[in-house]
Amino acid sequence: MKNPRLQQLSASWLIEATIEDMQQAMEEGKITSRDLVLMYLCRIADYDQQGPALKSVLEINPDALQIAEALDAERKQNGPRGLMHGIPVLLKDNIDTGDKMHTSAGSLALANSIAPQDSFVAKQLRAAGAVLLGKTNMTEWANFMAENMPTGYSSRGGQSLNPYGAEFMTGGSSAGSGVAVGANLTAVAVGTETSGSILSPASQNSIVGLKPTLGLISRSGIIPLAHSQDMAGPMARTVRDAAILLNALTGVDANDPITGTSQEAAQHDYTKFLQKGSLKGLRLGVATHIMTKYELPAEKKALIEAAVDVLRELGADVFEVELPNFDQDWSASKTFFHEFKSDLNAYLKKLGPAASVRSLRELILFNDADPKRMLKYGQAHLLEAEATSGTLIEPDYILSRERDLYWAKDAGLDAMMAEHQLDAWIAPNNWGAMYPAIAGYPSITIPAGYAPTGEPVGVTFSAGAYSEPLLFKLAYAYEQATQHRKAPEFTATK
Repeated sequence: MKNPRLQQLSASWLIEATIEDMQQAMEEGKITSRDLVLMYLCRIADYDQQGPALKSVLEINPDALQIAEALDAERKQNGPRGLMHGIPVLLKDNIDTGDKMHTSAGSLALANSIAPQDSFVAKQLRAAGAVLLGKTNMTEWANFMAENMPTGYSSRGGQSLNPYGAEFMTGGSSAGSGVAVGANLTAVAVGTETSGSILSPASQNSIVGLKPTLGLISRSGIIPLAHSQDMAGPMARTVRDAAILLNALTGVDANDPITGTSQEAAQHDYTKFLQKGSLKGLRLGVATHIMTKYELPAEKKALIEAAVDVLRELGADVFEVELPNFDQDWSASKTFFHEFKSDLNAYLKKLGPAASVRSLRELILFNDADPKRMLKYGQAHLLEAEATSGTLIEPDYILSRERDLYWAKDAGLDAMMAEHQLDAWIAPNNWGAMYPAIAGYPSITIPAGYAPTGEPVGVTFSAGAYSEPLLFKLAYAYEQATQHRKAPEFTATK
């Protein structure tokens, strides 16, 4: 960066700056939205494309600087629209933007595809005054392409790296969003989750990630994996920033019927639930058996136990619980394979002429034609999905969906929370994320510290439908009592 003033700000003030820090600086005339965009673009150049070459950002919005300048002019004339006015946001590469950017789900098959219109998420962000800075890399097709594909890899973007150490996994499939936020390459980002894909990269990159209740945010204009579980959600460095971003994303959308359930349940301002101090009266269950089942290393287990101690010190009643049906054969479920074909075909057929494929079958053939670039890890999941009818009529699908809901929701989380009169339950990282994902319930992950190797560890709180206010209260009280997050350290290429 050649501008001495911005260079100094980028190297000091910008690191770990919150949305409210940015708003205060813009209100005081110390910086502009254009300055913010320039500083983040230079950090992307230095750290994402050079230096450690994190490869978390796939594409920059060519209009980002002009959008920022227009928002700066609007601020001078009318004042800010709200807390997101002029704030740079990165979007996962499966979220449509009806502009000059592409939306590809990380696949070269859609590298030239431009969405015909904004997703509901993009519309909401623009209305709030956010600057759509660019698109983030992701595990290709939301990690539903091959069994052994590493998280954070895509044929279009290559392998994203964890800013805390290239030897650590990035988490998936919202890997690029997690890495970019963790590395201070954007103010905040939006990810998507079908089962753990926000919570996992949040844990691995020492940030906050919220997987909201199914219905709180519209899925319209998001390249799907499975309609029964797909959700977009905020990824941020602080709980408050996650709440501010969530405020801008919610809304009822006629194109996504499940959002009708949020009409009375959604809150106008989630920041009002952020209160320091006592958690007295809350009953929290900690799923310690998950740590045993998956052999969580002792040093990471100690961090979760320390998190539980903090919650007890804050007044919560915390005790051990066991997730019901945890040992069931969940691999027998075929829900995703059936829904993926149905949902993806519906999305692809609406694309413009620049799209190289218009169906799952065409995608498979596209990959087969260029195996060196497209099939580094194969496409076993795509092939299995293509073998289904795409009409969701098979008993295999219907019974899988019913069984999943019964095990995870009715005889799972609902039964456990009723038996123990729980307000919420706790798990390490994204382990156990499958349960609330199937049930459509929310979860929030926040930093719990770092293993001796430097690898980040997160702690996750989950609860019932539309319990985001409670989860924000829990997460904020824990965050303020611990302040675990630290920015990663790396140097740019000179």
